[in-house]
Amino acid sequence: MFDWLERLTDQLIYFLLGFSRDDKLAAALNFFIYDSVKILILLTIIIFFMGIINSYFPIERIRNFLTARKLYGLEYILASMFGAVTPFCSCSSVPLFIGFVKGGIPLGVTFAFLVTSPLVNEVAVAMFLGLFGFKVTAVYVTAGILLGIASGVILGKLKLEYLLTDWVKEIWKKSEADKTKFSSEKLKIKERLHIIWDDTKTILKSVIVYVIAGIAIGAVMHGYIPEGFFTEYIGSGSWYTVPIAVILGIPMYANAAGVIPVIQVFIAKGIPIGTSLAFMMSVVGLSLPEAILLKKVMTIKLIFIFFGVVGFCIIISGYLFNYTL
Repeated sequence: MFDWLERLTDQLIYFLLGFSRDDKLAAALNFFIYDSVKILILLTIIIFFMGIINSYFPIERIRNFLTARKLYGLEYILASMFGAVTPFCSCSSVPLFIGFVKGGIPLGVTFAFLVTSPLVNEVAVAMFLGLFGFKVTAVYVTAGILLGIASGVILGKLKLEYLLTDWVKEIWKKSEADKTKFSSEKLKIKERLHIIWDDTKTILKSVIVYVIAGIAIGAVMHGYIPEGFFTEYIGSGSWYTVPIAVILGIPMYANAAGVIPVIQVFIAKGIPIGTSLAFMMSVVGLSLPEAILLKKVMTIKLIFIFFGVVGFCIIISGYLFNYTL
């Protein structure tokens, strides 16, 4: 989707500015520029699109549909499946998460998407098939989707909406006020779009600091932390290496395509496949930059709960991978 942006960033860093491809600073700058522009584009499109939806379908109607009807968990499955077909890393998934929250989608359902989206996508599936074969790929994809569903259900049952930030609650109130205005004044499409665009700019201004800060940290990690830095801590095969792998993976930041070749090296060096995949899931699905981006919509307590629940589910998955593969 963003191949054009990747090529443009490469041209800027390696040709116009003359950096070497082996330069760590160049790697960090490339990552920062590419991800900053990509995420801001996604935020703009998604927030604007959700604003259009909210102008015709109020938050309460969406929320009531998903909470009042007996869907028997289907909403979590659909959210997780939608996450599996969206080719985003954890930070790129945050704009959609913000859009879902803004649109009044129940928090547990939104979490199901947020967990699965960075773990499973067509690029990861293709690379897994080429490097590890069908069995490992099928187990990983199934586990990634189930992980999103399980985490979403658990977090949904905890009723954590009260731990969303005041900013989110103000957005909800503003969306309801806009809906009342849209309904009462019978605004034309052009007038609606003008109001929605003003709201989009307001939201972008309020989150841009968190976006830039999160991506900057991710860029430093991407450029300066060597791939083999953590292998000595998770290579023994002991029972405790799985939780250690998950904990050590959280400060890292990469998408699935970037970390899968590293996992291939881990496995070649004798690190158990479940431990390696748990490390990968932690790097891809949980990251410090993601936490900083989420800080705008979640309180610190909610971020810790989210990371704790997902991290626990990843640890269980790692043990199951070691047992079954």
